Amino acid sequence: MKKKIKNFIFKIIKSDLKKKKYKIIRTRFPPEPNGYLHLGHAKSIFLNFHISKLFKGKCNLRFDDTNPEKEKKKYIKNIIKEIKWLGYKWNKKIKYASNYFKKIYNYALILIKKNLAYVDQLNKKEIKKYRGTLTTVGKNSPYRNQSIKKNLWLFKKMKKGYFKEGEVCLRAKINMHSSQIIMRDPVLYRIKFFKHHRTKNIWNIYPTYDFTHCISDSIEKITHSICTLEFLDNKILYNWILNNINIKFKSTQYEFSKLNLEYTILSKRKLKNLIKKKIVDGWDDPRMPTISGLKRRGYTPKSIKNFCKKIGVTKQNNLIKISFLEHCIRKDLNKKSFRYMAVLNPIKIIITNYPDNLIEKIKILNHPQNKKLGKRTIYFSKYIYIDRSDFKNNKIKNSRKLSIHKEIRLRHSYVIKAIKIKKNYLGKIKKIYCTYDKKTLNKNPKNRKVSGVIHWISKNNTKKAEFHLFSPIFNITNPESQKNYLKYVNKKSIIIKKGFIEKSLFKKKNIKNYQFEREGYFILDKKNTDNKKITVFNQTVSLK
Repeated sequence: MKKKIKNFIFKIIKSDLKKKKYKIIRTRFPPEPNGYLHLGHAKSIFLNFHISKLFKGKCNLRFDDTNPEKEKKKYIKNIIKEIKWLGYKWNKKIKYASNYFKKIYNYALILIKKNLAYVDQLNKKEIKKYRGTLTTVGKNSPYRNQSIKKNLWLFKKMKKGYFKEGEVCLRAKINMHSSQIIMRDPVLYRIKFFKHHRTKNIWNIYPTYDFTHCISDSIEKITHSICTLEFLDNKILYNWILNNINIKFKSTQYEFSKLNLEYTILSKRKLKNLIKKKIVDGWDDPRMPTISGLKRRGYTPKSIKNFCKKIGVTKQNNLIKISFLEHCIRKDLNKKSFRYMAVLNPIKIIITNYPDNLIEKIKILNHPQNKKLGKRTIYFSKYIYIDRSDFKNNKIKNSRKLSIHKEIRLRHSYVIKAIKIKKNYLGKIKKIYCTYDKKTLNKNPKNRKVSGVIHWISKNNTKKAEFHLFSPIFNITNPESQKNYLKYVNKKSIIIKKGFIEKSLFKKKNIKNYQFEREGYFILDKKNTDNKKITVFNQTVSLK
């Protein structure tokens, strides 16, 4: 074992192995295929797969596919792809809860025969009313004391499709006066006339998540069923089911705090709503906290895994700062990203004392601290572009920007001085006329001080580009705490700028991440095509 994860789950597993409770540790990652994975799932993936690796155990990938109404094959394909992208391998074949439908059905029959389950003919509203509240106890359904024989007969009729959806359901017979609402005769089976992605139309009834999950864990002999604290109350039902169905191996559930991230929602249901309301363009929108969205934005597997590792595993709910996630990606990209110059909001510079037809080649490093990344050629000419924000029409003391009669250094090249501006009919600066000091290539003048360095691109070395700059989708720190979370949507979560990028960037096809000097880290958007006139870059993160 190399680096140890020193959290409470690690300590439990270490103790179990020391006591020889288990010969081999088995964990699982059990997503429901009803949406794309998000950053919260990444934390669970990291925990389950990493623990199994550390303890030389096995981690299963199992889809808890018990609701054909909301589940789709495209979600399964995406989940498989994203787990592989993160760099994890699961134990043997992919597993599905639907593999165990027949066994789960037979376990339901056992509960009925033990008089621990009954077919209820109350509708959803009535069941909710009978269940009671946190301050009032529930009351028994009038169908609770039906004979075992009648319950078996009704359950088989459910299976054969004799009832309408919502007309009847199978409930556990536990305790309607329990202080735990989940133990007030929870639903175990419901009718759903939907085609299942694997079992097709064989089944008309489907087990609930709570009934399925614990049985699937135990069938697979999962030693440590790790889930988030929201399932803490479900644990008592998890154990009740396993203790009453005559199953040999009984898995044990352990809970940890779910991931809460500033300015972010991590709920598939709420993320779906953002798509439905067209606030974002889909599951892989770069603003989304999905793995697909983060990937499209330029986040790397290493940065996501490092983030999950460093936030730790506890039983204490807390809100993680988004700046920490950004720190993890900056740290990873800083070491390997090629440096290029891009102008996001261009303004034209004319070097008046530079020869009209001369184009000067300048060799520079692709990374100032990593010579292994090699060198490239940039071009200096009479016509260049700088970012509009790097020019101030009024001279400001101690400013590091270009202004009239003030000198500034162009990155990797010469010192220039602004001498005149030209405006359009609206009064906006259209061009800046400058002079250059030909003795200052990559060095400062001897007898005067140059106040700053700005980036630039020669007109002869440009390609048009569109830059997508992102901010969090929400403008409050904890949108999850708000019932009307859509009220706090940030309407400026994406800003689009049109400018120029170095042509030479496109010569290296295998590069994915770039640092545009003084602008941030960017990645080519995956939806770029050769037919597009303008290439789109997504900003992964700013430089600080």
